[in-house]
Amino acid sequence: MHAPRVLEASAQWYHDEVADPSVYIEEFDASELEEIDVALANVRGRIDDLLNVSKADFQLAGLAERLGHIERELIDGRGFVVLRGLPRDRYDNDEMCLIYWGIGMHLGKPWAQNKRGHMLGDVTDQGKPASDPTSRGNEVGSIALPYHSDGSDLVGLLCLQDGVEGGRSTVCNALAIHNDLLQEAPELVAELYEPQPHDFRGEHRKGGKPYYMVPVFTESADRLFVRYIRPYILASQRHPEAPRITETAERAMQRIDAMTQEPRYQVMMDFRPGDMQFINNYHVLHGRTAYRDDPSKGRVRHLKRLWLETEGLEQRPPHFQNNSRSHWEQARSVSRLDRPG
Repeated sequence: MHAPRVLEASAQWYHDEVADPSVYIEEFDASELEEIDVALANVRGRIDDLLNVSKADFQLAGLAERLGHIERELIDGRGFVVLRGLPRDRYDNDEMCLIYWGIGMHLGKPWAQNKRGHMLGDVTDQGKPASDPTSRGNEVGSIALPYHSDGSDLVGLLCLQDGVEGGRSTVCNALAIHNDLLQEAPELVAELYEPQPHDFRGEHRKGGKPYYMVPVFTESADRLFVRYIRPYILASQRHPEAPRITETAERAMQRIDAMTQEPRYQVMMDFRPGDMQFINNYHVLHGRTAYRDDPSKGRVRHLKRLWLETEGLEQRPPHFQNNSRSHWEQARSVSRLDRPG
């Protein structure tokens, strides 16, 4: 069994250190907004397919340097950021998606998010209940989502439209939880360095296993890599051939769940239309509070999602590399669940 140790303490944080929105919100200035407009006009006049837009195509001379600093902060520092100031009412949905994609290309390379090959996904109520064994968090509406990580280096969310109420984004520092739990109960941390079964949600390769094995905690090159999707771990047990969750692993995950609910590990924030949030999946867990839509008033919570492989992270353990889901990459596409606008 792995002997865990404290990792990347310089990048862990507690609520009081980062709760002030000025710490994590990066406002676009006038010159940066002008750069974005020029880049948008240049790309729209030359490239029809968003998937063909590269970092070189979406040129941002001044903003690119700032985004480079933000990428380093995401990997080696706080691990989350909100980019604010994009005037939502100036752009239609296609233009918003193109801007988001272009900025995302300066932070990383996109990964497919599901078996349909969605490189740019939708997070909105898609009519799937949480009880559906094939449902994914981005498809389930209204309910709160527990703290979890996604399947990439960075996850990005663009707010196209907020709901009537609720739907606050919430982040939690997995590094602090790992390091604190190590002092409290090292045997629980050690158990989660062992591979845990995760349900594939019906999106496994044809003829492949319906579950996969990934540890919650992995150490590599003095870094901590976290993959924690508790509902998927529990759902794996519906497959008789999947390994059973050990009693120690269950106790460890229950303790982690309890720690994520402690205010000192959390920061909550509101999404405004036009906001872009980027999170380091290996250091920061994310979730949301319950929310309410009102379709009759055009108030339906709708986010677009990117999964990104950052150039700032030079190496990853094998199970955190994109080739583990290469069958998803074969159908590269853009999800289009357009709402008004």
